[in-house]
Amino acid sequence: MKQRLSWKWIAHSVVVLLFVFTLKLYYSNAGADELRWILAPTTSLVELVSGRSFEFESHAGYISDDRSFLIAPSCAGINLLITAFLMLSVRRLWKDRRSETVGWAHIPAAALIAYLVTLAANATRISVALLTRETPAEAGSLNQGQLHRVEGIFVYFGFLLLLWLVSERIGSGNGSGLPRRSAFPLLVYYSTTLAIPLANGAYRQGSDFWEHALFVLLIPLFMVLPVVAFGAYRRWHQLMMEPNAKTVRPEGSTAN
Repeated sequence: MKQRLSWKWIAHSVVVLLFVFTLKLYYSNAGADELRWILAPTTSLVELVSGRSFEFESHAGYISDDRSFLIAPSCAGINLLITAFLMLSVRRLWKDRRSETVGWAHIPAAALIAYLVTLAANATRISVALLTRETPAEAGSLNQGQLHRVEGIFVYFGFLLLLWLVSERIGSGNGSGLPRRSAFPLLVYYSTTLAIPLANGAYRQGSDFWEHALFVLLIPLFMVLPVVAFGAYRRWHQLMMEPNAKTVRPEGSTAN
């Protein structure tokens, strides 16, 4: 008979969802002043990497010394923070769904890890944007806005995928089953970047939203394909390297 989910597990799930909902609501109403807890360390990392200097301007964000580049609230990466936290938390909750000894430490640990990963991803994305902002307005069939969108999705989901791969490696001790489980980070990412905005009526933006949704849908999918292909190759290689199975019989036994 299947075990029921423990009340402690349910309480943990409620806390995770409340954290996600609260942070999402906070971000929807927050300006640069309220987001300095993530914009300030992000800017410090960008300054370290790029050698540029930035100064904080209230209600605007961190502006470069030549006043040509602004690190605004939209650069805070809160959606990535939420996605990374949700991915780590749900992974742990699923693993411990039948356990009666679920601890609370995994929730603040997931929040801290998600915060640090977000800082690194933010700094990477902004530093790349600083390097490529002189790119011509058109590059092939993509305009500058589309290139910026592709860059953001690639960097953010790349960090999310790397975080998932590391957590899988640490949690399982090996890379077996990665192709089968690779849908998980995709589902979490799609939930926070597509499902929630759709539920909030983002489709009313018209073609702009659907263009964004197409990029969000396809780019992470193509980024996961190498993981799936590598895992499938490893499995095939292991099967090919295994010797033919032989039936071992005890001495004196006879075949039927």
